[in-house]
Amino acid sequence: FQLVCKCFVFVFFFNDYPLRYSMTVTYSEYFGLLNILSCVLAQENLPWDQFARGSSYIAASYVKYLEAAGARVVDTIPLKHLLAYLSKLWLLRLLLPGGDVDLQTSQFSRAAKIFYNLALKGNDAGDYFPIWGTCQGFQQLTVLTANKNLLTLTDTKAVALPLTLTSVAPSSRLFRNFPKDLLRSLASENITANFHSWSLSIRNAKLRRFYKILSTNSDGKKEFISTMEANHYPFYAVQWHPEKSPFEWVDKPGMIHSVSAVRASFYTASFFVSEGNTKSVQSKSSLWVNKKPVAGNLPQKF
Repeated sequence: FQLVCKCFVFVFFFNDYPLRYSMTVTYSEYFGLLNILSCVLAQENLPWDQFARGSSYIAASYVKYLEAAGARVVDTIPLKHLLAYLSKLWLLRLLLPGGDVDLQTSQFSRAAKIFYNLALKGNDAGDYFPIWGTCQGFQQLTVLTANKNLLTLTDTKAVALPLTLTSVAPSSRLFRNFPKDLLRSLASENITANFHSWSLSIRNAKLRRFYKILSTNSDGKKEFISTMEANHYPFYAVQWHPEKSPFEWVDKPGMIHSVSAVRASFYTASFFVSEGNTKSVQSKSSLWVNKKPVAGNLPQKF
């Protein structure tokens, strides 16, 4: 028996057109356990996306982001088959990427909820399992924790900002091993790429009990949380995009490719990958590196 699914990946290059990759991923019971090292959660294509092909996609920058820190990456099994295959999955870490799907009704949100609840139970039982959320992934984590959408509109669609680090940031798990000069750059330079219309207000008691706020930002009118980590779980979330600086070369406001921005990308990825390196698994042919893409030029878009 074999389960075959298709996923679509965007790869950004230096020219004016990205390549959109179509892949066929085969999962077979002959493999026994699917020992997967790192997983980026795919999301469904939006019906009005004229460039969409197939039903779902993963932006390639997230894959490269983790691979640059030494991880091996695979996409997820389709939602309709996820429950049946959970007993065969052995993940070291999960990344919830940015995007534009509904945080409460989409297939992405439903799959994220399954993994989130399993991560809570697993970590409570001593099975260390980290989750990272970027932009939409950040927002998805807040919805899962609060069990409702607490986001507010902000003017942060395409802007690079410095982080306003909190007093606990330097001693946090995420930032404590960052070089001091990089923390100064994060706090003083416009190097965090923001591409979101919704943000999380700092005025939320339930989320503040679950998460530790590491940084905030402001659109000039509203202050919002931009970096946080869970108090008692290895869950981390950034409203900004560390993966874009080294891997997405698009001439657009908010895109930053400075040395400091690239260093921030590396250190965040390195931290998250190191968080999952507590289990011993063997790779299988479901790994991303073994996929055979078929490429085609399409107009670039986010």
